[in-house]
Amino acid sequence: MEKLTSLKNPKVQKWRSLKEKKAREEQQAFLVEGVRMVREALSSSFEVKALILREDYYPEFDMPSEVPVYLLPVHVFQSVSDTKTPQGIAAVLSLKTLEASGPRLIALDGVQDPGNVGTIIRTADAAGFDGVILSPDCADLYSPKVLRSTMGSIFRLGFTFPASLSDMLNALKKDGYSVISSQLDGDPFYERKEISSPFVLIIGNEGNGISEAVKAVATHRFRLPMRGGAESLNAAVAAGIMMYDLTR
Repeated sequence: MEKLTSLKNPKVQKWRSLKEKKAREEQQAFLVEGVRMVREALSSSFEVKALILREDYYPEFDMPSEVPVYLLPVHVFQSVSDTKTPQGIAAVLSLKTLEASGPRLIALDGVQDPGNVGTIIRTADAAGFDGVILSPDCADLYSPKVLRSTMGSIFRLGFTFPASLSDMLNALKKDGYSVISSQLDGDPFYERKEISSPFVLIIGNEGNGISEAVKAVATHRFRLPMRGGAESLNAAVAAGIMMYDLTR
């Protein structure tokens, strides 16, 4: 275990910079915080490059001998952390994920709120989906807020980042996937005929919905009922309702 006491230490400066997308891409690394996320990371297929402990934190589990462990004073650890009340443990991981594959996929078309992206990933994991496809204009999967919102589900699903979402959906359609678009002018969701696997469900941007290019690929277009005065649902809520019902 190595103790780092200075904010100017090169390792500390690199870890602090991982809050930014550019630094994550340059270092091909990202940082997760908290006991649950670190434990999930250690039991996953991700490479854990470093474990970071606050000097007043006592681990609740054995530290793996093959991973470097660093001890930081409170103020230095706080500078690395992105949370207001950090738990005292963090890990630096290699920037890699499994490819999204399987009979049940969800595609995000410009979902830009990090909380929505993370919540949809967590719900997809809970509902039994296999992977997530993210268009280029989605919130960054490895941003601190997205990671926290996934509650560890990032370690259990596959992810794909196509340059063109519509092109990838077209390829999936040719492979026999049903392509389901969630849109306000679609057919009633609960009146649909049975849709068998494989399928991919598309959730659109919070303000603009699904893009025209992506809508054109869809084999099914559905809307959820709005029985009250609200015009629409939060993207993550709508995704959760549809994912669970499609797997019911």
